[in-house]
Amino acid sequence: MVEQLEWRRGRTGLVSVAVLAGFALLTACGGGADGDDRPAVPPTASGTLEQLASKARCEPDLQTDAEEIRQANCKTGDGRYVLATFATDRGQREWINEANDYGGSYLVGRKWVAVGDADVVAALRGRLGGTVETASPHHSGNSGSGGSEEGHSGHRTS
Repeated sequence: MVEQLEWRRGRTGLVSVAVLAGFALLTACGGGADGDDRPAVPPTASGTLEQLASKARCEPDLQTDAEEIRQANCKTGDGRYVLATFATDRGQREWINEANDYGGSYLVGRKWVAVGDADVVAALRGRLGGTVETASPHHSGNSGSGGSEEGHSGHRTS
Protein backbone atom coordinates (compact mmCIF):
# COMPACT_ATOMS: atom_id res chain seq x y z
CA MET A 1 0.00 0.00 0.00
CA VAL A 2 2.82 2.45 0.84
CA GLU A 3 4.46 1.69 -2.52
CA GLN A 4 1.18 2.47 -4.33
CA LEU A 5 0.84 5.83 -2.54
CA GLU A 6 4.43 6.72 -3.36
CA TRP A 7 3.87 5.79 -7.02
CA ARG A 8 0.68 7.88 -7.19
CA ARG A 9 2.34 10.82 -5.50
CA GLY A 10 5.24 10.62 -7.97
CA ARG A 11 2.92 10.25 -10.96
CA THR A 12 0.78 13.21 -9.84
CA GLY A 13 3.94 15.30 -9.68
CA LEU A 14 4.84 14.30 -13.25
CA VAL A 15 1.34 15.10 -14.49
CA SER A 16 1.45 18.50 -12.76
CA VAL A 17 4.81 19.28 -14.34
CA ALA A 18 3.49 18.25 -17.77
CA VAL A 19 0.36 20.41 -17.38
CA LEU A 20 2.42 23.41 -16.25
CA ALA A 21 4.86 22.96 -19.12
CA GLY A 22 1.99 22.80 -21.62
CA PHE A 23 0.43 25.95 -20.17
CA ALA A 24 3.76 27.77 -20.35
CA LEU A 25 4.16 26.73 -23.98
CA LEU A 26 0.66 27.98 -24.89
CA THR A 27 1.26 31.27 -23.12
CA ALA A 28 4.62 31.78 -24.83
CA CYS A 29 3.04 31.11 -28.23
CA GLY A 30 0.48 33.87 -27.68
CA GLY A 31 -2.46 31.56 -27.15
CA GLY A 32 -3.65 33.46 -24.09
CA ALA A 33 -6.93 32.88 -22.33
CA ASP A 34 -8.57 35.86 -24.02
CA GLY A 35 -8.01 34.28 -27.43
CA ASP A 36 -6.67 37.40 -29.15
CA ASP A 37 -4.02 36.94 -31.82
CA ARG A 38 -1.76 39.80 -30.76
CA PRO A 39 1.86 38.78 -30.20
CA ALA A 40 3.07 38.51 -26.64
CA VAL A 41 4.78 41.64 -25.31
CA PRO A 42 8.26 40.95 -23.94
CA PRO A 43 9.39 42.29 -20.58
CA THR A 44 10.28 45.98 -20.78
CA ALA A 45 13.84 46.43 -22.01
CA SER A 46 16.42 48.48 -20.18
CA GLY A 47 19.91 49.72 -20.88
CA THR A 48 21.82 52.44 -22.64
CA LEU A 49 20.59 54.11 -25.80
CA GLU A 50 22.90 51.87 -27.82
CA GLN A 51 21.69 48.70 -26.07
CA LEU A 52 18.04 49.63 -26.63
CA ALA A 53 18.73 50.51 -30.27
CA SER A 54 20.38 47.13 -30.76
CA LYS A 55 17.33 45.34 -29.31
CA ALA A 56 15.14 47.43 -31.62
CA ARG A 57 17.38 46.53 -34.59
CA CYS A 58 18.36 50.14 -35.24
CA GLU A 59 21.68 51.84 -35.96
CA PRO A 60 21.14 55.02 -33.90
CA ASP A 61 21.96 58.42 -35.44
CA LEU A 62 22.83 60.30 -32.25
CA GLN A 63 21.33 63.82 -32.18
CA THR A 64 21.64 64.79 -28.50
CA ASP A 65 24.31 63.54 -26.12
CA ALA A 66 23.82 65.41 -22.84
CA GLU A 67 24.04 64.32 -19.23
CA GLU A 68 20.26 64.39 -18.72
CA ILE A 69 19.13 63.08 -22.14
CA ARG A 70 20.54 61.11 -25.06
CA GLN A 71 18.44 61.12 -28.20
CA ALA A 72 18.87 59.42 -31.58
CA ASN A 73 16.98 59.07 -34.83
CA CYS A 74 16.34 55.49 -35.91
CA LYS A 75 15.14 53.94 -39.12
CA THR A 76 14.17 50.29 -39.49
CA GLY A 77 11.99 48.31 -41.85
CA ASP A 78 9.06 49.36 -39.64
CA GLY A 79 9.71 53.08 -40.21
CA ARG A 80 11.40 56.07 -38.57
CA TYR A 81 11.29 56.95 -34.90
CA VAL A 82 13.16 58.82 -32.19
CA LEU A 83 14.71 56.90 -29.31
CA ALA A 84 15.63 58.80 -26.15
CA THR A 85 17.11 57.79 -22.81
CA PHE A 86 17.01 59.86 -19.65
CA ALA A 87 19.17 60.21 -16.55
CA THR A 88 16.12 60.38 -14.26
CA ASP A 89 12.50 59.24 -14.21
CA ARG A 90 11.45 62.82 -13.53
CA GLY A 91 13.34 64.10 -16.57
CA GLN A 92 11.66 61.47 -18.71
CA ARG A 93 8.16 62.36 -17.48
CA GLU A 94 8.78 66.09 -18.01
CA TRP A 95 9.96 65.39 -21.57
CA ILE A 96 6.90 63.24 -22.31
CA ASN A 97 4.55 65.85 -20.83
CA GLU A 98 6.01 68.54 -23.09
CA ALA A 99 6.08 66.24 -26.14
CA ASN A 100 2.40 65.34 -25.57
CA ASP A 101 1.47 68.85 -26.71
CA TYR A 102 2.42 67.73 -30.23
CA GLY A 103 0.39 64.51 -30.14
CA GLY A 104 1.71 61.18 -31.32
CA SER A 105 2.44 57.70 -30.07
CA TYR A 106 5.05 56.94 -27.44
CA LEU A 107 6.53 53.63 -26.34
CA VAL A 108 7.62 54.16 -22.75
CA GLY A 109 10.01 52.12 -20.64
CA ARG A 110 11.98 52.97 -17.51
CA LYS A 111 14.10 55.99 -18.39
CA TRP A 112 13.54 55.62 -22.15
CA VAL A 113 10.96 56.48 -24.77
CA ALA A 114 10.51 55.80 -28.48
CA VAL A 115 8.37 58.21 -30.50
CA GLY A 116 6.91 57.47 -33.91
CA ASP A 117 3.79 56.61 -35.87
CA ALA A 118 1.38 54.28 -34.11
CA ASP A 119 2.28 51.30 -36.33
CA VAL A 120 6.03 51.84 -35.77
CA VAL A 121 5.52 52.09 -32.01
CA ALA A 122 3.43 48.88 -32.06
CA ALA A 123 6.19 47.03 -33.92
CA LEU A 124 8.83 48.31 -31.49
CA ARG A 125 6.75 47.15 -28.54
CA GLY A 126 7.15 43.60 -29.81
CA ARG A 127 10.93 43.97 -29.38
CA LEU A 128 11.29 46.37 -26.45
CA GLY A 129 8.17 45.80 -24.36
CA GLY A 130 7.02 48.92 -22.58
CA THR A 131 3.74 50.80 -22.46
CA VAL A 132 2.14 52.64 -25.36
CA GLU A 133 0.95 56.17 -24.65
CA THR A 134 -0.89 58.30 -27.19
CA ALA A 135 -1.61 62.00 -27.07
CA SER A 136 -3.83 64.33 -29.04
CA PRO A 137 -2.25 67.57 -30.15
CA HIS A 138 -3.25 70.54 -28.02
CA HIS A 139 -4.16 73.86 -29.55
CA SER A 140 -2.08 76.80 -28.48
CA GLY A 141 -3.20 80.39 -28.41
CA ASN A 142 -6.75 81.61 -28.89
CA SER A 143 -8.91 79.03 -30.61
CA GLY A 144 -11.86 81.42 -30.77
CA SER A 145 -14.09 79.06 -28.83
CA GLY A 146 -13.73 80.89 -25.55
CA GLY A 147 -13.40 77.50 -23.89
CA SER A 148 -10.66 76.11 -21.78
CA GLU A 149 -8.68 72.91 -22.08
CA GLU A 150 -8.09 72.92 -18.35
CA GLY A 151 -8.36 69.40 -16.99
CA HIS A 152 -8.04 67.85 -20.44
CA SER A 153 -4.94 65.75 -20.70
CA GLY A 154 -5.40 64.38 -24.22
CA HIS A 155 -3.42 61.46 -22.92
CA ARG A 156 -4.22 57.76 -23.07
CA THR A 157 -2.21 54.77 -21.92
CA SER A 158 -2.60 51.23 -23.20
